[in-house]
Amino acid sequence: MKKIIVCDAILDIGVDILRNANDVELIEAAKIPKDKLLTMLADVDIAITRSSTDVDEKFLDAAKNLKAVVRAGVGVDNVDIAYASKKGVIVMNVPTANTIAAVELTMTHLLTSARSFVNSHNQLKQERKWDREKWYGVELKGKTLGVIGFGHIGSRVAIRAKSFGMNILVYDPYIPASKAVDLDMQYTQNLDDVLTKSDFITIHTPKTKETNAMIGEKEIAKMKDGVRLINCARGGLYVEDALYNALQSNKIAWLGIDVFSKEPATNHPLLECENISVSAHLGANTVESQTNIAIQACEQALSAAREISYPNALNLPVKTEDLPDFALPYVELVSKMAYLCSQVENKDVIKAVSLEAEGAISQHAHSMLNFAAVSALRRILGDSINYINVDFVAKDKDIDLEYKVLPTSSGYNNKLTVRILTQNSSFSISGTVFGESELRIIDLNGFRTDFKPKGKMIITKNQDIPGFIADISGILAKNHINIADFRLGRDGYGYALAVILIDEKADDKLLEQINDLEACSFAKYAEL
Repeated sequence: MKKIIVCDAILDIGVDILRNANDVELIEAAKIPKDKLLTMLADVDIAITRSSTDVDEKFLDAAKNLKAVVRAGVGVDNVDIAYASKKGVIVMNVPTANTIAAVELTMTHLLTSARSFVNSHNQLKQERKWDREKWYGVELKGKTLGVIGFGHIGSRVAIRAKSFGMNILVYDPYIPASKAVDLDMQYTQNLDDVLTKSDFITIHTPKTKETNAMIGEKEIAKMKDGVRLINCARGGLYVEDALYNALQSNKIAWLGIDVFSKEPATNHPLLECENISVSAHLGANTVESQTNIAIQACEQALSAAREISYPNALNLPVKTEDLPDFALPYVELVSKMAYLCSQVENKDVIKAVSLEAEGAISQHAHSMLNFAAVSALRRILGDSINYINVDFVAKDKDIDLEYKVLPTSSGYNNKLTVRILTQNSSFSISGTVFGESELRIIDLNGFRTDFKPKGKMIITKNQDIPGFIADISGILAKNHINIADFRLGRDGYGYALAVILIDEKADDKLLEQINDLEACSFAKYAEL
């Protein structure tokens, strides 16, 4: 049984996912002193951390059996990814759970920067002064907002700012211009355009060697006098000494900042400035965000413990960070489809794993096959197969791996199909992603369907005759198993295929009862 340790505090709504999983052992260590924590890591398989725990060489050396680390949040500054990779530890984060929270905090600082809201509030509330003339602000309408970094957060900030009537100027050399232009925003590949033309500037990049201290004295000198700057991303993207000097001279009219190079920043020189709004790294501090972080982090840990998939992995040989944003959810989708397929075809020896791709995702078909093959073959090969050796192990076991790129003809913008061929049969699963991250299974072995690849399920194929659904429902009721959802597909040739999502695990005895039904071709249990 795999062991998962929770090193830092996350909400119970997430931890309960692990507490209720009967195939993993949970170690709750959020309240354990960090020096003692190291003594608890020797046989741990998966670790969940936040910013309070440094996943450094000491941590990784102590965790001799560690397979994966889930950083419950966006930033991985406290994780030594290079050393983790050397130790063979997969590092994952939760990059989108706090997106809306960070976007809305940025908008809070943006609006405050335009109206000096914090100062006018404090004067009236604390000093009891009614001094309207002192607090003339500026309007957002008609002003230019420079957005540095146009990912999940920056793009949403831009959309909201545009609704205020702002002109949006986007700088992000790693996106196609169409991503901004299609939203009726201006795109530039020259940072100086943003620096010289913007009335407001907000930054939304990760902290890397390239972006650390990217806005300093020289860059500020190029800006308009009276520019207003926002940073709710990562501390150190702006050079803080340069910010202080520019605030004192009023080159910068206002600074809205949530993050600092060193935190807590209770004695930071910037706090001396009057033309500043500050918050204590609150970008993710909403009930909804913390709930999403806890749930997603624990689901990812469970998925890694079960060796199903490694969502948002940062150091796989097929680097997810090298894939475009739209392709990232397909990594998780194809891994889950392959694992589900292997559970259905769980009796015979696997002879081949194939992948078919339609749409823009087909440009990454080889990478998708890599993820699919590892997930499909885990059942028979266990820890002996990984993302590095999958091609060699498959060849040694005489298992063919292949992919095909098909013309887009299914009606979906992007579609992946995983097929497992055994000695006696084959089974295929197709899926797509709706919106930005809604994973869906849309076809099971030629039967059209529509369900999320998540949870406990019974998959049945049967003669399409009256009464079969009632028979299955009756069996489940007698076994005190509740049906959470029921999806039915028909092939037009007298057969139907059902996906029954259930609240409890189905044992072999229950499956035997369903398989004994005269109309049943097969009934399989699977779990994702």
